[in-house]
Amino acid sequence: MAADERRGDEIIVDHPSQRGPIDPSAPDSDSPDPERRESAGEVLGETRFRRVGVVAKPEIEAMRVAGELGEWLRRRQMEVHLDARTLAQVGNGATGCFDPSGDYDLVVALGGDGTLLGVARRLNGDTPLLGVNLGNLGFLTEVGRTELYPTLVKVLSGDFELEERSLLQVTVFPQDGSPQRFQAFNDAVIAKGARSRIVELNLSVDQHPVARYRADGMIISTPTGSTAYNLSAGGPILFPQLPATVLAPICPHTLSLRPMVVPSYACIEVVLETRDEEVFVTIDGQEGTTLAYHDRVQITRSRSCIHLVKTSNRTFYDSLRGKLRWGGLSSEPAKKS
Repeated sequence: MAADERRGDEIIVDHPSQRGPIDPSAPDSDSPDPERRESAGEVLGETRFRRVGVVAKPEIEAMRVAGELGEWLRRRQMEVHLDARTLAQVGNGATGCFDPSGDYDLVVALGGDGTLLGVARRLNGDTPLLGVNLGNLGFLTEVGRTELYPTLVKVLSGDFELEERSLLQVTVFPQDGSPQRFQAFNDAVIAKGARSRIVELNLSVDQHPVARYRADGMIISTPTGSTAYNLSAGGPILFPQLPATVLAPICPHTLSLRPMVVPSYACIEVVLETRDEEVFVTIDGQEGTTLAYHDRVQITRSRSCIHLVKTSNRTFYDSLRGKLRWGGLSSEPAKKS
């Protein structure tokens, strides 16, 4: 089968995993014929994509796919940078090591929502980010394994949209020491340790006192993160582009303390009022620091944002139906009349 064939309006792409190991010295037989390149969206000399970063989940299968993808992109005359661990394992398809602070025309995250979260927070500027889920379809990863190469053909031809997602700027002001700063894509979670008792947290918004929470902790979530820990804690689901932030207590002692939604421009401050307890602030479940008595956590909307690559007509509501199995409805995109 040729690499790119058209069946009606559909592009069928042969990818390396369907053929076995790649021989880099062999002719590029999976490239479209010159007459077909424009229709397949791969006019190699004109594409705006020159430098692509590929980051894989640290598992054998994900790194294998990253190596194949690197070779596929390199044979299309692109500079490919793999993350350091993947580069050490399967670096034959790469021309360099991925640096999240570098300039890239596209970054591909292979793994799941967790992999994408880890990459997104560290990306430089307005870099387009494509998430590929190697398991079940997640809320953030746009495509599955079988859709990877057809999707890339569309992306390289310019047939895609960018979906902007907000970030939180999280600053921890300890009583002793210098401030620590983080960026959160999903959420910032202030929570007690496993052996700690209930903690007390003072919440204010734009310097207005809101409440003193006696709870296991608090979740401060972006709209993107509203379908993560916030949802499990009884918080509301927000549309991803809604300019808002969710504040959700974790197992509050007083049941009248419910989740609330504030504008994204609000300045949120949480002060720990409990002594001698193990308390942490965790960013996207992946990084963070400990908190001590009277330490202050300030959360505002970050000036940076994430640009997710979107190529399908799958909507946020389609993802909700598919992941949460609402009403037994199909998770397939609804057909427009």
